[in-house]
Amino acid sequence: MEQVTKKILINELIEKHPQVAEILTTYGLHCVGCHFASFDTLEDASLIHGIDEEEIDMMVKDVNMVLRQEEEDAN
Repeated sequence: MEQVTKKILINELIEKHPQVAEILTTYGLHCVGCHFASFDTLEDASLIHGIDEEEIDMMVKDVNMVLRQEEEDAN
């Protein structure tokens, strides 16, 4: 499984893994459907919305944990 990083574009993340939208929302990113999601990375959008680097790292960790668990459940 490829790891999601904070450099991924929001729309790319949502297109590949729509199930993580709930995680983003939990952290205060309501970017699903926003036209800036095509241009902003996860990090950029987070910083714009006042999310600090530590929380961004936690969000990325949570996203990867969910994706890893789903992959394990599928196998």
